[in-house]
Amino acid sequence: MIGYATLGTNDLDRALTFYDALLATAGGKRLMQMPDERKLTFYGAGADKPMLVIGRPYDGAAATAGNGTMVALAADSRAQVDQVYAKAIELGGADEGGPGSRGPEQMGFYGAYFRDPDGNKLCVFKMG
Repeated sequence: MIGYATLGTNDLDRALTFYDALLATAGGKRLMQMPDERKLTFYGAGADKPMLVIGRPYDGAAATAGNGTMVALAADSRAQVDQVYAKAIELGGADEGGPGSRGPEQMGFYGAYFRDPDGNKLCVFKMG
């Protein structure tokens, strides 16, 4: 159902450096960048798959992290959850809950939580 989610940044160069390295760990890459002043940059595994977009806010105001807003990135394995989380922290992300099982064990949810340098909250997870 989800085509893409957008996260705002106040420092585009820093954000793109963070997401280039982070999403490469999760199998993603830059797919395209809009040529306007916002420089919206689309990341994903392919244009036919859900994407994450990083850019400056449309209204020109400062980007802020939304309270209760989070983007969850699907991983191929629990090991990849661990790798993506470690990469986020290495790149200057802030810990919001290290890798581990969450919820009822039969649900099989394994995830980790972090914030990017702009304060946006992300989760990387594996079900099953």
